[in-house]
Amino acid sequence: MKADHFDQQKLLALAAEDVALAQLAHRKRTLPENAAVETASDTEREFAAAVVHAETAVRDLQREVKRLEGDVETVRQRAAKDQKLLDSGSVNPKQMTDLQHELQSLARRQSDLEDQELELMEQLETAEAALARAQEGQQEAQAQKERAEQLRDDALADIADGTTTHDAARSDAAARIPADLLKLYERIRTQTGATGAAMLKARQCQGCRIELNGRELAAVRNADPHEVVRCENCGRILVRTAESGL
Repeated sequence: MKADHFDQQKLLALAAEDVALAQLAHRKRTLPENAAVETASDTEREFAAAVVHAETAVRDLQREVKRLEGDVETVRQRAAKDQKLLDSGSVNPKQMTDLQHELQSLARRQSDLEDQELELMEQLETAEAALARAQEGQQEAQAQKERAEQLRDDALADIADGTTTHDAARSDAAARIPADLLKLYERIRTQTGATGAAMLKARQCQGCRIELNGRELAAVRNADPHEVVRCENCGRILVRTAESGL
């Protein structure tokens, strides 16, 4: 296939835009900001789970404290009732003895319940402190996640702007290339997954970075300037310039 030598050189501008677009696509796929968002999200989820666990512990302890408070109040009321009856002087000696024994038993029961209540109150205080720490950690993790998402969104916006710019430049470059040459370039680009042409610079294909051997170099050197020559290694169109070293 033949194409004007200067039209072939126009392929370099098209290839440069394809390289730029490929780099932007790669950057989007491997964006470190995405990993930062994932890390922040994982941390937030961990703190959220810790908050749920701590809230459950606090509720359970509050319920136990309330139950013990009720038990203590019940014992107090029973003791007050017995004491009132004892103070009334309306009971016989046996009843008096029974009431005294019951009051002693109630006093021990009340003391035991109050000790348990105090222990639970201390546990509740510890659990509430753990809940506060978990909530604080969750808030900080959420803030970090939001910052990470903002950085990611900024990076994606930058990539989108760059892609729009290079897409427009690519369309402009493609419009300057004859249809048959452009069709060949696009077919090769699809095959390579990168570009369809590369500069021959200092006897080296800039697409695959392999230097032409003596036979290959001689074939390119002796080819008509308008002949479309291709790299035998990667298949790209070799664009000859003053820097080709021929």
